[in-house]
Amino acid sequence: MGEAAFDDDVLIDSPARADTDPEFVANLRQAIADADDNLVRRMLAPLHEADIADVLEQLSASQQGALAQLSPDIFTGEVLAELEPDSREVVMEYLDTAHLAAAIQELDSDDATEVVEEMDDETRAAVLAEFSESDREAVEQSLSFEDETAGRLMQREFVAAPEFWSVGHALDHMRNEADELPDKFHDLFVIDTGFRPVGEIPVCRLVSARRDVALSDLMEAPRILVAPETDQEEVAYLFQKYHLVSAPVVDDAGRLTGMLTLDDIVHVIQDENKEDLLALAGVNEAGLADTVYRSVRSRAPWLLVNLATAILASGVIALFEGAISQVVALAVLMPIVASMGGNAGTQSLAVAVRSIAERDLTAANAVRVIWRELATGFVNGIIFAVVMGLVTVLWFQDWGLAAVIAIAMVLNLACAGLSGILIPLAMVRSGADPAVASSVFVTTVTDVVGFLAFLGLATIVLL
Repeated sequence: MGEAAFDDDVLIDSPARADTDPEFVANLRQAIADADDNLVRRMLAPLHEADIADVLEQLSASQQGALAQLSPDIFTGEVLAELEPDSREVVMEYLDTAHLAAAIQELDSDDATEVVEEMDDETRAAVLAEFSESDREAVEQSLSFEDETAGRLMQREFVAAPEFWSVGHALDHMRNEADELPDKFHDLFVIDTGFRPVGEIPVCRLVSARRDVALSDLMEAPRILVAPETDQEEVAYLFQKYHLVSAPVVDDAGRLTGMLTLDDIVHVIQDENKEDLLALAGVNEAGLADTVYRSVRSRAPWLLVNLATAILASGVIALFEGAISQVVALAVLMPIVASMGGNAGTQSLAVAVRSIAERDLTAANAVRVIWRELATGFVNGIIFAVVMGLVTVLWFQDWGLAAVIAIAMVLNLACAGLSGILIPLAMVRSGADPAVASSVFVTTVTDVVGFLAFLGLATIVLL
């Protein structure tokens, strides 16, 4: 990347990479500290709204607040929509109601809803009071649906035409009503007299067709019709499965009420993947602007759960205190069995959670997958039983101890593979998110089984 420069002509050579330029961010921090509104505006002017958001997220919460007070006009609707929720929450505290209302009304209804839904009740009411009646009604209708559903996610601006229109009629109508069209759209929805979608036509096909062709001859049947109550994760799966760019949303009577677009679905996929990844680690999302208190509050509960499971595993070890005191080598080797089981269980768990999220693991193939994971764990157990048995013989010159750790390794890795698949399946069956607490349970099982198998066998064989 080119070196940043801050004079009257050039602010940064590669504005798209400003968020990764430490010098750029440092200079922005200094401009905010100096209350230099002119320099702040000149620095951010060349950047795309998404890049501005990325740069602002490199600032602390106090710096974000100071910037909102110093240069509120920087926070357009697009910038607010691009900001991560924690940063958006910070800056909205410093922006007045009129500014927020004007900025948010620039957005399509789906993005406007995303910004408004994170406000507290008092601020939301004040901002919506500044909206036009149509914009306020669109946002309030979207907010009436549950969070993380198609109704909350959908865009209420769309392009539709009756099936008896021709291509020329549709194109002329769109040109005449250009101000009312969505900022971006990919499909023209064809509707019947009851405003129910009966077909869809990609815009690229529409503009390349002859003007006299009827829309009914050009359209294809909608691949999916989405109900507003559909979970967003299910919608993302359908988009991925059918390679969709947009999809119509219909009410209980089948009438077209909105559309879902690929850019929103990409955000859903990213958010769901990020949520599952963080859940597997037992943490909530922590933004760069989060305080120590918020980070501790989100992570401490899971550490408490892990502490409880560690105490349970230690309790199993305590049952064999006498054996460990007589054979010190047991204390040296027992963490290896538990650690190998934990790693194997995590591997199986990661595969299971991903397969469940991708709808690849179903009731139809669950038994086959369970047997596969059990067999994989068993075979891996045999491989590493041989390896660890030889290491033990070389280390302690004790064939009995080598046999004990070899058998324990097979048992624990087989159990790890089985628990890694059964625990997330059980959580799905109970209606819980398999990514949330599966790792804690799998680790507990492998620790307990590993210590119990190794120390139990050692007590029987060696003492």
